[in-house]
Amino acid sequence: MIEPALREGVIRVARAAAAEILKVYRGEFDVDHKDDRSPVTAADLAAHRCIAAGLASLTPAIPLLSEESSSHDIAERRRWSRLWLVDPLDGTREFIKRNGEFTVNIALIESGVATWGVIQAPATGVVWHGGAGLGAFRRENGGSDRAVQARAPATPPLRVAASRSHRDQRSIDFIARMGDTQPLGMGSSLKFCLLAEGELDVYPRFGPTSEWDTAAGQAILEGAGGGLFDPLGRPFRYNQRASLLNGGFVALGDTALPWQEWCGG
Repeated sequence: MIEPALREGVIRVARAAAAEILKVYRGEFDVDHKDDRSPVTAADLAAHRCIAAGLASLTPAIPLLSEESSSHDIAERRRWSRLWLVDPLDGTREFIKRNGEFTVNIALIESGVATWGVIQAPATGVVWHGGAGLGAFRRENGGSDRAVQARAPATPPLRVAASRSHRDQRSIDFIARMGDTQPLGMGSSLKFCLLAEGELDVYPRFGPTSEWDTAAGQAILEGAGGGLFDPLGRPFRYNQRASLLNGGFVALGDTALPWQEWCGG
């Protein structure tokens, strides 16, 4: 359970990070690349610094693991039973394309479980937050919360999310087995938000992602009645393994869908 004061404090931190991102987005910026060839910009780094400072002020006893964390923090993380798991700018490729489909992701991890998350969309000012047992909510910029619910039962044609920048063959084959579908291209963790709102039904992803890409979205989706599972049907858990890379997953608004049949052999 997250206390209301902490919840609102973290949402303010996410909004402050979004403001830092927009400062860069509205001007000219360079694109560098990490060792894994993934892109990084000044916006990623500015948002990380903003979130790190904001969360340290709110919860000095809870460590931070971010996509832009130092190698020391990454090495230490396995000792942490409670932590903030953060992607300061999810969808850097979409940011570079200037299509607005990028987010700030912050999740609270407790004993491996993403218990609460917030996703902020800088381009629109919309924020989603929630967790299992807490519900899921959408908040317009400056507005009040509106409860959201995943679509269940989901009936054909099923609305299936596809990444704009990452298409893997197994995901393509999964969608082909679903039958009557309406594919929707979308970047970043916005796919989880649309699942939580009932605007999408299924999001398969068998290409590489990292834990900070999914934790906040999983928490919000579970709050809305959906779920995120590995191909064996197990809910995702975090900070439990040596690697921070996720395996394949399927995110669902309606967990009763026969999604394991669509995974194939």
